[in-house]
Amino acid sequence: MTSERRRKVRKTAGKRGGRIRIVARAKLPTRFGPFEILGFEGRGANESAVALVHGPVRTKTPLVRIHSQCLTGDVLASERCDCRAQLELSLRRIADSASGILLYLPQEGRGIGLMNKLRAYELQDKGMDTVEANEELGFAADSRDYAFSAAALKLLGARRVRLLSNNPDKVEQLEKAGIRVVERVPCRPRVSRISRAYMETKRTKMGHLLDAL
Repeated sequence: MTSERRRKVRKTAGKRGGRIRIVARAKLPTRFGPFEILGFEGRGANESAVALVHGPVRTKTPLVRIHSQCLTGDVLASERCDCRAQLELSLRRIADSASGILLYLPQEGRGIGLMNKLRAYELQDKGMDTVEANEELGFAADSRDYAFSAAALKLLGARRVRLLSNNPDKVEQLEKAGIRVVERVPCRPRVSRISRAYMETKRTKMGHLLDAL
């Protein structure tokens, strides 16, 4: 995807992201601590998210993690990536903070969808890295857009956040969408031997703020 095309996609998504509503909310006790879970929906295709909220997010600057769904990592405990480790680290830190939000988004495979992610895995098994595999399939290295995330945060009253992320693009997109990122908090769980190459690709090719591995 060209940079011009990506800007157009983000602009459109940003317009749609303003039409968002909470469709459900309930208590959610977890092994990390108690949360309130909220469901968000927008009017566009694939505009949905789940938020786990801890503490008074309107009156404090919450610790926020925007986490993209990863079936293979979050659910099946794959070590090809660090997704599950980041998710658990984020839930633990948010539960320990005075105020926090975890937004869980259906953006599998950095936005390419589950089946295409599995196709990318197949290419990686043949020697490509994660960026090369996505591009071979005709996708950008990262196709995610955070306009809907910004709209959800605004609806929760969180316009100033401390963001748990290693991804500078996520910070930039939130800032452009009207969310003030007052601090970027590193999200660096344990790196397994298997996921080391994946992490190195994120650092060297995608600009993620990680130490050399």
